[in-house]
Amino acid sequence: MYTKINEAASYITSIYNNKIDIAIVLGSGLGPLADEIKNPIVIDYQDIPHFPVSTLSGHDGKLIIGSLGNKTVIAMKGRFHYYEGHNMDIVTLPIRVFKKLGIDNLLLTNACGGIREDLNPGQIMIIKDHIGLFCPSPLRGPNLDTFGPRFKDMTEVYSKRLRELTYDIAKANNISLTDGVYAYFKGPMYESPAEIMAYKALGADTVGMSTVPEAIVARHSDMVTLGISLITNKAAGLGGSELNHSEVVEAANNAEKHLVTLVKGVIEKW
Repeated sequence: MYTKINEAASYITSIYNNKIDIAIVLGSGLGPLADEIKNPIVIDYQDIPHFPVSTLSGHDGKLIIGSLGNKTVIAMKGRFHYYEGHNMDIVTLPIRVFKKLGIDNLLLTNACGGIREDLNPGQIMIIKDHIGLFCPSPLRGPNLDTFGPRFKDMTEVYSKRLRELTYDIAKANNISLTDGVYAYFKGPMYESPAEIMAYKALGADTVGMSTVPEAIVARHSDMVTLGISLITNKAAGLGGSELNHSEVVEAANNAEKHLVTLVKGVIEKW
């Protein structure tokens, strides 16, 4: 893993070798946020050693470095998922690479299904905690001692300070915002109605197929993390129709304006 991390990081620094303030991972349908990045340097995943090519619609497979607000950011336009067949070390490889590049701040975004009654399509939610019981541990195997300890505390995976800041930005811009618990599901099939009821009983407010592995690895490396979810559909059994990915992308596109305003505001005050 050290070889993979070092070779990927070395390739990126051969193209851009200045300080980067914040890393951003853009979820399904949220790629348009990358269009806000000024003076972009675009790197295709296929050119970065050990980065797989994204196979999913709404995930372009590009790394973009540039200015957003008053910060220098590096954004993943598309992420890697366990359900695509990747092991967790590959799913979370970019987070390790970001840390190797000296980046200590991480913004994770995703599109997800709403379980809690008030979480309807278009609603934006800050992740205050997660349930990862069904997530294969991305820390399994030999510990990467340079990044963090064998056993890492997970009390505050998502920064309380940044959650409070995000509420302030939302209020200033009249954006509806709430917080909640995000639950991980392996996918690629959507959850069954019975599984959603089980998640609800466990305390989950939303459910999705990403973010948790990345957040765990970021916490292992002491990165400061903010998680933002966009509700794109009601979870299985709670809406009036079958779930489909095009619905997810459409809902994300519709909420794009508010999400862009929120993220830009947070990054400026980070």
